[in-house]
Amino acid sequence: MSLPKRDGVHDRYYLIHKPDTSPEVLAEADLCIQDVLNGTARENHSAYPTVVRNHNGTPFLPSQLLERYLSKLPLKGFPYEEAVTFCDALRRLVGWQEIRYKLEKYIEKQVQERYFLVGEREDGFTVFPPCTVLPELRPEDVDEGLLRFACYVAICHTVYGQSFESLTTEHILGLVSQLRPDMVKQLKTAGSGKLPKEIQQRKTEHFIASANDAFAAIRITARDSTEECYAEILDYLCAVLEQEEFPRSYSVEFRGKEKLYLPIPGLPKKGVNQLFACAVQHPNLHPAMERYARLAMREFEWYQNLADEACAMPGTFAVFALGLEGPKWWRLVCDYLDRCDDEHSSLQEKFLHILFKQYGFTAQSLPVLVHGVQSMQNLKPAKEFRALIANEESLDALLEIKGHLEYYLPEESGNDKRALAYLWCDVLWAIWGTASENGGSKVIKTAPKELKEKYQQVFA
Repeated sequence: MSLPKRDGVHDRYYLIHKPDTSPEVLAEADLCIQDVLNGTARENHSAYPTVVRNHNGTPFLPSQLLERYLSKLPLKGFPYEEAVTFCDALRRLVGWQEIRYKLEKYIEKQVQERYFLVGEREDGFTVFPPCTVLPELRPEDVDEGLLRFACYVAICHTVYGQSFESLTTEHILGLVSQLRPDMVKQLKTAGSGKLPKEIQQRKTEHFIASANDAFAAIRITARDSTEECYAEILDYLCAVLEQEEFPRSYSVEFRGKEKLYLPIPGLPKKGVNQLFACAVQHPNLHPAMERYARLAMREFEWYQNLADEACAMPGTFAVFALGLEGPKWWRLVCDYLDRCDDEHSSLQEKFLHILFKQYGFTAQSLPVLVHGVQSMQNLKPAKEFRALIANEESLDALLEIKGHLEYYLPEESGNDKRALAYLWCDVLWAIWGTASENGGSKVIKTAPKELKEKYQQVFA
């Protein structure tokens, strides 16, 4: 079969949504859809834009393949299981972000606009318009399979999307709940049903827990305060996060009898703080805490029940608890800091203040500071830092850092003198604050005589 030539703009893929698209191209697109289902379609991993190729090598945009597939499905007797099978296969092949928008628009058109009276947004802050069920809508006009598919799309936004996509989840489930409240109630009770039963609910002598992937929530109640109790809880948390279907941003709601919190002023006194403050008392549990932290830490993901200035990446409280236990865990701390969203995350400043007040500035601790200043904007010093750095050992360790600063930058920036200078200024600011400006003249002027030369080298 001879395919039409592609124009210069779209020479890397065929467009299939135009009215004049040739039958040959559409036949190849349908073949590509079947290959997605069969697992024989291929995706280009490096080129832009992402395309999907059928076994003949004919390339298409994934969003257009999805649009063509959905357009052929009946809205009465909607084949929910078949649609989910195709969407899951395409998502695994190209990633959620390639199909997210098209699925959202499909639900908007086929559910929101067909079943609801769509109002106007009253202000610039609400993301979605108010929707009320059409007064003339009859129950038999609402297709159950289509609503189940809407729930699937809603859950995908939470499970596979970025944290803000949970707003779309809430909106779509809000639509469905106006038509079939029982369907949403079932999701609230058991989630999507994809998690194993022993993950959805777990009850032992020591604790009771549940995990809901639809609402990205883990709820845990400790029945006692023993090491065995916290060991089982940590094992459960890890088992939940090892489930591919569980969201990467989620909430941990913990209740326990021990009202302990991490000794870091300003941290939110939430259950997840309490959990790891209690668990860290037991050295035998430290490896399990690290295991949880490494499973949990993901850039641009968040604990969903912490907001605004208290927002924190999953794993935060486990990392902070272990970090205060000493140098053995500082590699974990650095790995955590490297993943922090430097535009939105700032809780680490409170942790770093306590860490350095506790351990001072040493050859082991100073690398944590360098990772810390790169983890957020404008890491401020604690007032004790000037005194803690004012000794020969600490200044020598700082000079050693200065001599190998390129190790802390990406390989492509390691020889960039400007990037090195900016990073060093940030490190100095994190110790001395405004006194580090103007070449540290104030710091050098007031330095003890025996240390003045080292201060001069630091600020040179």
